Amino acid sequence: MATKTSPELELNLALYRKLYLIRKSEQKIIEYYPENEMKTPMHMSMGQEAIAVGVCAALGDRGQIFSSYRSHAAFLARTGNVEMFFMEMYGRGGTLTGGKAGSMHLASPSEGVLCSSAIVGSAIPLAAGAAFANRYKKNDLLACVFFGDGALEEGIFWETLNAASAMKLPVLLVCEDNGFAVHTSKQARHGFRSITEIVRHYQCHVFQEDTTDAEKIYQLTRQAVTAMQRDPRPVFLHLQCYRYLEHVGINEDFDANYRPREDYENWLKRDAVALGRKKLLESGLAEADISREERKLDEEIDRCVQKAKNAPFPQKQELYHGVFHETN
Repeated sequence: MATKTSPELELNLALYRKLYLIRKSEQKIIEYYPENEMKTPMHMSMGQEAIAVGVCAALGDRGQIFSSYRSHAAFLARTGNVEMFFMEMYGRGGTLTGGKAGSMHLASPSEGVLCSSAIVGSAIPLAAGAAFANRYKKNDLLACVFFGDGALEEGIFWETLNAASAMKLPVLLVCEDNGFAVHTSKQARHGFRSITEIVRHYQCHVFQEDTTDAEKIYQLTRQAVTAMQRDPRPVFLHLQCYRYLEHVGINEDFDANYRPREDYENWLKRDAVALGRKKLLESGLAEADISREERKLDEEIDRCVQKAKNAPFPQKQELYHGVFHETN
C-alpha cells in the first residue's frame, strides 16, 4: 500500500476486511437465493456485523466461538473461511458436516467455531462447559457464546449464568440485543427495566455498549478479557444492534407492522461497514487502496460461490454419519 500504516490503521483495516467480507457474502446470498439452489433457511446478520467482528478480533486465535442460528457473522469473523461457508449454504460435500449444517449449524472446531445451534439459548451452556474444560486443561483458550436478546427469556440462560458465576468460569456471554424476539419487542416481553442491572447482582463482570463501531467493541472486549483474567469470573457483554432484514429470510419486513422503517433508516446512518470505511479514509488510507482490498474480497467471494455451485452433492450415506458415535 502507498499509505504509511500504523498499528491503529492496521487494526481498523483488519476489522473492515471482516465487516466487508460478511456484508458482501450475505449480499451474494440475497442475489442467488431466488435460484432455489440454497435449500437452507437464512437468518441474516446484516446490521449486526460489528459485534462478531470486534469480539472475535479481540479474542484472536484463543477464541472458541459458539453461536445461535444467526451464525453468518460469527463464523466468518472467526474463520474467514468463505469457501466452507458457501459449501454449506449450497449443501455440498467436502465440508466438516458433509453439507448438512446449512446456515444454522455452521461449525469448524479446528478454526475456533465449535458450534452453532438453531435452538434458542442452547449454545449457552455448551460454552460454559468449554470454559470449564479449558480451566481444567489450563490451555489458555477463551470460550465465547453469541445469542440474541430473545434467549434472555430462556431458563437455560439464567441457569448457565448462575452456574458460571458460582463456579467462576472464564466464559464470555455476548448478548446481541437487536430488540426483538422474532416480531416481539423487549417492551412486550420483559418484566424488568434493564438486563444489566439484574446481571450485576451475579458474581460476573458486566460490560455494555451501544455502538456500530467494531473498533470500540474490540477495545471493550479486550477490557472484558483483562477483567476476567485479573478476577476469574464470567463476563456478560450486552451490545445493542439492529437487524436490517426479516427474522428469517432475505427480504425486508417493515410491512409486517412490528417495527417502523424509520428505525432502520436511523441505524443505517451509522452502518458498521460504512463507518469502518469512513474511519480508514479519515486515517489517511487512500481510496484506491481501500478499493483494491474490496476487489480482492469480491473476487474471493465470487470464486467461492462458483466453486460451491459446481461442487458435487454428498453421497446418500452421508445422511447416516454423525447421528451416533462412530469409532474408527
